[in-house]
Amino acid sequence: MADTRFSVSRLPGFSTIAVGVFIILYLPILMLVIYSFNGGNSIAVWEGFSLQWYPKAWNNEQVRDVTMRSLTIASAAALISTTVALMAALGTTRRKQTKGQTFVYLMINQPLMVPEIVTAVALLIVFAAIKVATGYQGLGYLILAHSAFCIPFAYLPIRARLEGMDLTLETAAGDLYATPWQTFRHVTLPIVMPGAIAGLMLAFVTSLDDVIITLFVKSAGQDTLPTYMLAQIRRSVSAEVNAISTLLLVLTVILLTGFFLLTRKRT
Repeated sequence: MADTRFSVSRLPGFSTIAVGVFIILYLPILMLVIYSFNGGNSIAVWEGFSLQWYPKAWNNEQVRDVTMRSLTIASAAALISTTVALMAALGTTRRKQTKGQTFVYLMINQPLMVPEIVTAVALLIVFAAIKVATGYQGLGYLILAHSAFCIPFAYLPIRARLEGMDLTLETAAGDLYATPWQTFRHVTLPIVMPGAIAGLMLAFVTSLDDVIITLFVKSAGQDTLPTYMLAQIRRSVSAEVNAISTLLLVLTVILLTGFFLLTRKRT
């Protein structure tokens, strides 16, 4: 008996459209990786295979400086946003449903729904007033801005992990006279840890490649790796940028692979 169930893959032209979409999405990235090994200075004319642009990028002192600044900001922002997201996830999943629950979800995930340029302008206005009042011009503004923007990215996998958790485990801990802190430390936290680590990695990647918020919030001399690359492209496109982009791509793929592996299985 023939299978009469509906399947999108059986529609006429599905395979052609799918292949076309993948080509449009990934061919430019593939070309970027290929030309990072170009022996010449051109990004459009292949002049032979070479690894010269990778050591040149590494030996560029400015590239090292902006890379370390990006890693510092992304690490701090990921830790802060994941901590806040964990508390928010506990607060929204370990309580009875209320009339304002939808509004709470909306406010937590607001950075995902509002255009990033709006968030950047709002942060610019707030931080500009603080700078005038305090005179402080450090990296704290970028860390706080990235943290606020990354909270929903860390919140979603943590909340998903908590919602898939068997509540009888926490109830059993309470029946055995465990305090709320002991229950959280010995029961909830170990179970939610894969989701927290996944949220941490997702927040780190989001912060690492952010451009818009960084451009609006940063002070002079506080370029991150993405804003540095943007400035270099505006001047002249060098194959060195291709090498840096390829390394960023590899790091992102590694972190996102870890994210999907951690969130693939639930207890």
